[in-house]
Amino acid sequence: MLIREYRIVLPVSVDEYKVGQLYTVAEASKNETGGGEGVEVLVNEPYEENGEKGQYTHKIYHLTSKVPRVVRVLAPKGALEIHEKAWNAYPYCKTILSNPYMKEKFQIKVETWHKPDMGEQENVHGLEKSQWDTAEVVQIDIADRTAISDNDYKADQDPAIFKSEKTGRGPLGPEWKKEILNNPSCPHMCAYKLVSVNFKWMGLQSKVEAIIQKMEKRIFTHFHRQLFCLIDKWIDLSMDDIRKMEEDTKKELDEMRQNDEVKGMGADE
Repeated sequence: MLIREYRIVLPVSVDEYKVGQLYTVAEASKNETGGGEGVEVLVNEPYEENGEKGQYTHKIYHLTSKVPRVVRVLAPKGALEIHEKAWNAYPYCKTILSNPYMKEKFQIKVETWHKPDMGEQENVHGLEKSQWDTAEVVQIDIADRTAISDNDYKADQDPAIFKSEKTGRGPLGPEWKKEILNNPSCPHMCAYKLVSVNFKWMGLQSKVEAIIQKMEKRIFTHFHRQLFCLIDKWIDLSMDDIRKMEEDTKKELDEMRQNDEVKGMGADE
């Protein structure tokens, strides 16, 4: 098992991020769906379990063109889909991704704590010392142009040049984190994403686990750059607005998988 903790600092508050994350997930899903591929929402409903309350979702990601070549070679035709089950008890969220073909041989677990800080806390997930000592901490700077490949880059999703009309935030320069700390009026938070990857396949485990972690970093970087640059579209929305949008998006996704062309980020090989 390969464990990494990704820390993403953002110039938004923890409360703002709750709405922004859900809005951006819906938009990103539409950007990745078409040609029989993309996101299928099976369940999206409230849950209560062991005193914990939140929103439970079950999605299927149809991914034929979006997985690394080594995985496409191993998996038979029709097995390239990922099931995502997520328990959103914000500010804590847990997501488990699995594959029906590989069963217990494959699992990605993403646990996220959203904290009102600049990413300086250690072991917020409370891992055993032996696990934490081997976990790599990866800082993601959403304003760092070098963190995005030329294929993934979109000027309208670049925090280094975007300025919010509604909040006045941005553009984010090289020292933007220091500037936030010196400006009490600007909110900030960090998403601590603990990613545990388990791929049990003789001779390929280490290689594929490293590839999957690379993919997770790419997704997190792209997603949070997009989230910030969409702030003017979601900053005034309520949770009721978001739930209505999710219902509409589910219907759109079903139609887009059937009628649209393949689109979105392909495999980074």
